Amino acid sequence: MTSRLRLYTFAAPSRFYSLAGWLVPMFWVLAIGLSAVGLYIGLLVAPSDATQGDSYRIIFIHVPAAWMSMLLYLVMAFWAAIGWAFNARMASIMARAIAPTGAMFTFLALWTGALWGKPTWGTWWVWDARLTSELILLFLYLGYIALVEAIDDPRRADQAGALLALVGAINVPVIYFSVSWWNTLHQGASVSVTSSPKMASIMLTAMLIMSLACWAYAFAVVFTRARAMVLERERHTAWVAELANGGKVVAA
Repeated sequence: MTSRLRLYTFAAPSRFYSLAGWLVPMFWVLAIGLSAVGLYIGLLVAPSDATQGDSYRIIFIHVPAAWMSMLLYLVMAFWAAIGWAFNARMASIMARAIAPTGAMFTFLALWTGALWGKPTWGTWWVWDARLTSELILLFLYLGYIALVEAIDDPRRADQAGALLALVGAINVPVIYFSVSWWNTLHQGASVSVTSSPKMASIMLTAMLIMSLACWAYAFAVVFTRARAMVLERERHTAWVAELANGGKVVAA
């Protein structure tokens, strides 16, 4: 019971604001440090690919970005659903805070994929099943952002956004399994929990480090954005007024 109460205390906007403010600098340090190490290994230490040469090195950005685009959408849909079902303010705020970062990673995955596709396939874009479903994911992110911003009432906006996020979540397994369900140009997964990696260990190490860097970046940016949203929504409360006057944040 005590542990549950401790967890629920951070659902209070004032407590989340304080906790996130303490965590954000740590995540920024991790993001910068892991990115430096991952890019060094991926760009300078990992050997050239036998068939693609050095053009394959874009995978150290492309693959983590693609993973993050899907995972963040599922996390966004989860928090949106929690906010809708339990009228939880912080859950809805977290969903809104995640959406722009998820859209950024989706755009990055599409852009780096095009850069990789040109030397590999001879074209910037094909209406491949995975590429098309990833593009649809970008539209879902943008649609969610536009929808919640278009409705003035925050509660109604959160509910409408949650419905769109939950329906759109169907697209995530379509992206993941598209190379298995259809005959596509896009190569299959190089890393899978059910089989051994299809790349050299040094390449896998760089990719996993870059994935951790992306996670740290996502936490830093999302928490920073969520703190700003908390201040906006709670601007009429006593604790925000006290904070504005130079006071210490206390539990609401």
